[in-house]
Amino acid sequence: MKDLVVRLSALDPDAGAAVRVIAYFDQLVDARAGLATIVRGAAVLAGCPARLADRERGVDLRVGSDGRRGAPDGPPDPSWLSTPVAAGGSAVLWLERPGPAGPVEVLIDASAPPEARRHAARSLGLPESGLARAVALEGGGARIAPATDGRDQEPWNPGHGPGAAAIAPRAGVGTAVPVLSLPASWNAARTALRLTAEGTDEDPGPRVVYADEMGGLALLAGNVGPATPPIPDVLALEQAAAAAPWMLSTLYAVATTASLRAAAAALRVHHSTLQDRIVHAERLLGWPVREPQGQFRLHLTLVLHRLRHHPAESGT
Repeated sequence: MKDLVVRLSALDPDAGAAVRVIAYFDQLVDARAGLATIVRGAAVLAGCPARLADRERGVDLRVGSDGRRGAPDGPPDPSWLSTPVAAGGSAVLWLERPGPAGPVEVLIDASAPPEARRHAARSLGLPESGLARAVALEGGGARIAPATDGRDQEPWNPGHGPGAAAIAPRAGVGTAVPVLSLPASWNAARTALRLTAEGTDEDPGPRVVYADEMGGLALLAGNVGPATPPIPDVLALEQAAAAAPWMLSTLYAVATTASLRAAAAALRVHHSTLQDRIVHAERLLGWPVREPQGQFRLHLTLVLHRLRHHPAESGT
């Protein structure tokens, strides 16, 4: 191996360096080195912090370029260079520096030349004559997929049922467009992402929103953000939410179902329990929510509340 490194270095310094890296990590594996040692080696060789993240096992190990361990500062940036540690596993090794733009980034970049976007589409197997959607994921990630009507089968859609909220990240799905128009779909997807929610009692709402179903809410999302002063209805909603852990999920069910009986079924509570909750909620909000006008007012207030707590994602 040493002789091979010397010969390669003379012919091609980059190739020689690559072999030295491989040899170094082979030695670590042979010596049964721990995770911290391997991540430290990656950080020192790359000249930037390295990080091993495994959500399933609760591992989040970060080592600086100086070889010292440190506390991770927030989730990994999707723009960083990364690679799975093993096929099919959940562990990912990150190098804290941006990598070159990939095909997805090129396809959604309005400043990229059309020919570059055509090449990116071909590399992803997307026919130029077909339609595709850009998908904005929480955390700044992006995906491109052929347009399809099988929405419950999409990989970004968590579906329904117990535990569904933990299966996939929140996602805003852009409009179906020709592949060269994907930058417009990406903009719509980012707007749709702001209308998603965690799907929990504290943040009720859909985890996946399609841009072509937003209607006038797209205009609202473009003009309301965390810095927008809250209107009195939003302040009243937030004060009511602080009064009971069931408040937001109950009000969301009332605002988005066809009847109180349907709302009770969605919440899995008795009809009389829901009636008692509504009386309490109306007293805190200051307006009735069981008639069409009050229900619409409540729905709008819930959307405004969501937009204040879900700013536009940075990243791709």
